[in-house]
Amino acid sequence: MSSPVEIPFKSFIQLKPEENTALYLQIVFEFIKAIQTGFLPEGTKLPGTRILCKVLEVNRNTLIKAFQDLESQGWIETLPNKGTFILSQQKNKAEFTTLKEQNPSQFDIGFPFQRSTILENPIEISNLPYQFNDGMPDLRLVQTDVLARLYVSKLKRHKTTKTYEQIQLRSHSNFKTQFSNYLNLTRGIRISTSNLLTTSSHEIGLYLVTKVLINPGDRVVVASPGYYMSNMTLTNTGAQIISIPVNEDGIDTKRLKEICEKSQIRLLYLTSNYHYPTTILLSAKKRIEVLELANQYGFVILEDDYDFDFHYDNNPVLPLAAFDSNQRVVYIGSFGKSLPSGFSYGFVAAPAEFIKELEKHQNILEPSIDVMKEQVLTEWISEGEAHRLSKKNKKIYKERRDCFVSLLNENLKGKIKFKVPPRGLAIWVEWLDDFNLIKFQKECAANKLFLPKTILYQTKDLRATRLGFGHLEKEEMEKAISLLSKSLESILSTD
Repeated sequence: MSSPVEIPFKSFIQLKPEENTALYLQIVFEFIKAIQTGFLPEGTKLPGTRILCKVLEVNRNTLIKAFQDLESQGWIETLPNKGTFILSQQKNKAEFTTLKEQNPSQFDIGFPFQRSTILENPIEISNLPYQFNDGMPDLRLVQTDVLARLYVSKLKRHKTTKTYEQIQLRSHSNFKTQFSNYLNLTRGIRISTSNLLTTSSHEIGLYLVTKVLINPGDRVVVASPGYYMSNMTLTNTGAQIISIPVNEDGIDTKRLKEICEKSQIRLLYLTSNYHYPTTILLSAKKRIEVLELANQYGFVILEDDYDFDFHYDNNPVLPLAAFDSNQRVVYIGSFGKSLPSGFSYGFVAAPAEFIKELEKHQNILEPSIDVMKEQVLTEWISEGEAHRLSKKNKKIYKERRDCFVSLLNENLKGKIKFKVPPRGLAIWVEWLDDFNLIKFQKECAANKLFLPKTILYQTKDLRATRLGFGHLEKEEMEKAISLLSKSLESILSTD
């Protein structure tokens, strides 16, 4: 931004004087969050404290105390006669980078090891002021106050004569009971605690399932286009990956049957309720066909319901796992995407014997249980906060979806086609003009708009982008889509 005064601080610095947390600490926390989420990129010049205290409506001494704290932690720096500027964690870490880290090619390692060409991290990071992603929630909506209250309460009451092992077992049992009840209520899958494995993340759950289910050489069917992260995990098992197309009502079940008739497949990986990346819902007819094919040909359905929490209809479509009478579905998903980092969970719901086998491997990867976190989430679910937050967020994200759709129609009419998804935090946009998406990405970057490569999809017959809207407020959407439209006009005029 050309001037620090133009920065819309009030849109992302949310202060609550009525809370018990000291106001200067609230300022510190909000600034750190803004830096980490990219709202205040490295090098941003901040207004003077006299101006900023008026913008934030706080006492100048309070603001100065907060800035002193931020500077001591390395988040900002004040240069004499120049002003106060944002630093980044990357810069702080770079100061301590060793010579060996800077020039790894100059040093010979003392032992050989296996190198993976499959598991390269595709995630890109940018400091551009406006950014799209593949459909992430807004960290500014995180309910830190409720969780903080419960966490502090648990810490104060945590006095017992029982052994730590007893505490772990009881805490984990209570958590699984509440969590399985929550899944039964929201997803209709009818499980008990013996059918449930909770993990620290969705990715860990997927990794454990594929490790136990798949052997090198097994045939695994995935949809195309598909989810790059899950495809990496599946490919890393040594499986033979077979792709089938996605139609307007979900995966091509005729093609799936043809494959089954020719060869034995081990697993079908499916995002049935909200296909990644196209957001297409698997039709009722195809749901029945998939379950029948799994029973007929003996393959496992790995159903990944990664975004169930963000549905906008009163009667959401339930997962295949809710109708699995032959125990052919392994259901994985995530919980708590709207919670602070560290409080979200992954889970696996499957037959009890399979869960027992997963637990053996989990004991190596995740041998300990975070008792405090599980107790907090147990109470959070039992008190109804999970349902309350879900209901509140769905209203907010539905409004954002509708606003985003309206802006797309206003700014890019005749240039794109898309369907309004009934759930999720992203819209699958297909471009009608013929142009190169990588060139388009570079043009957007020149206009200060970041499009990560992971949301770009281009083949001979397809040119599409998965545009996430959940992290954007109305003003941010307007600016981002305006820059998108501007970049498109520029790239079309030069091609």
